[in-house]
Amino acid sequence: MYQFPKDFLWGSSTSGPQTEGRFAQDGKGDNLWDYWYRIEPNRFYQGQGPEKTSTFYEHWEEDLDLLLETGHTAFRTSIQWSRIFPEGRGEINQAGVDFYRRVFEKIKEKGIHLLVNLYHFDLPMALQEQGDGWENKETAYAYQEYTRFCFKTYGDLVDQWITFNEPIVPVEFGYFYDAHFPHKVDAAAAVKVAYHTQLASSLAVKACHEVDPNFRIGIVLNLTPAYPRSQHPEDVKAARIAELFQAKSFLDPSVLGHYPEELVEILRERDLLPDYDPFELRLIEENTVDYLGVNYYQPLRVAAPRYAPNPASPLLFEQFYEPYVMPGRKINPHRGWEIYEQGLYDIAQNIKENYGNIEWILTENGMGVEGEEKFRKDGVIQDDYRIDFVKDHLRELHRAIQDGANCKGYLIWTFIDCWSWLNGYKNRYGLVELDLESQKRTLKKSGHWFKELSQANGFEK
Repeated sequence: MYQFPKDFLWGSSTSGPQTEGRFAQDGKGDNLWDYWYRIEPNRFYQGQGPEKTSTFYEHWEEDLDLLLETGHTAFRTSIQWSRIFPEGRGEINQAGVDFYRRVFEKIKEKGIHLLVNLYHFDLPMALQEQGDGWENKETAYAYQEYTRFCFKTYGDLVDQWITFNEPIVPVEFGYFYDAHFPHKVDAAAAVKVAYHTQLASSLAVKACHEVDPNFRIGIVLNLTPAYPRSQHPEDVKAARIAELFQAKSFLDPSVLGHYPEELVEILRERDLLPDYDPFELRLIEENTVDYLGVNYYQPLRVAAPRYAPNPASPLLFEQFYEPYVMPGRKINPHRGWEIYEQGLYDIAQNIKENYGNIEWILTENGMGVEGEEKFRKDGVIQDDYRIDFVKDHLRELHRAIQDGANCKGYLIWTFIDCWSWLNGYKNRYGLVELDLESQKRTLKKSGHWFKELSQANGFEK
């Protein structure tokens, strides 16, 4: 057996905006995605927007029953900021407050360890309209007010808090590239947004420990290892800079309390440093996280740029490194992503050796499949490929734990097939199949297997 430590957590992760649905009748305010879908529905796969998603808002009781059927001992979800504060701050929407109270109480009644994320790409649109969202430092303080309310309101139910999920994603896709709203393509704005997001995370940590010093709070980062094409000095440099931007930009201040000097110097040379003061840097230094959440799907393989940058073009990551497709790579043919299980071991070693072996949980890992219905037999999706994917990654995680990694759990992405931003329901990740027409939920083969995995706290070699 690959046996995992006692009290190791088994479960899944999801988010409010990807499961609950818009359901505006309860007083929820718009977030960025609600607004963007309304003005540009053509940007969304098959026109599938956030107004419906997985209808968790209506079906949450039966959905939570399925947690036990799939062997969950832990569950990570998120609170939608605009469901609690429709305008981002000020007036409270009591219907939203009560909804999360009922959900969290039911999860705890089932004896499930509850992790609650406070932000999953879903800024209230009012804050974007009033002050350019995360470009405005005041948004960080509005976020602190919102989180403090949550700590006071749900602190008796939540086992572990999370400030942000993958904060580099809105920075990269919303401000370096035309991929997420407000799709600005503005490096100065991107750096400002990143800094204000980190400041907000540290402010939330401070508020959390002020409400109750015993509360535990972390941040979830997609710590994708950057591998160079070769050992040529320029390829190695490209990988190092990729890791600075993609991982260390939030990992170092969140865990160590300061930014990497090389990253600061790169920004300084290009006159991109944001406005800051010593008080804020001290606040970041003094309010580091209690633990880490780590999301891992695929490696980041990079090479030195082939061409000199056009001095008149916007500053993009491609000026420092470019993607590299490794010949002979293992691939998920249904999604197009590389599968590289050893990346998980490398992440664990990095955390152990460079970040004080801080406690962490694998908060996302999973396999997306397009056209998964073709694998249905006798009414059940026979997703052996997903079972094999998880097993292969768990072998590397087990090896890492044997070598001293301080990992406390494995949360698959995701529980029930969920809406995935611009991709809608194109790629399915769930342990449970969702029929979009009938909203019927059906366990996949992996859902049954995951319960066996959890109950055995491991699996056979």
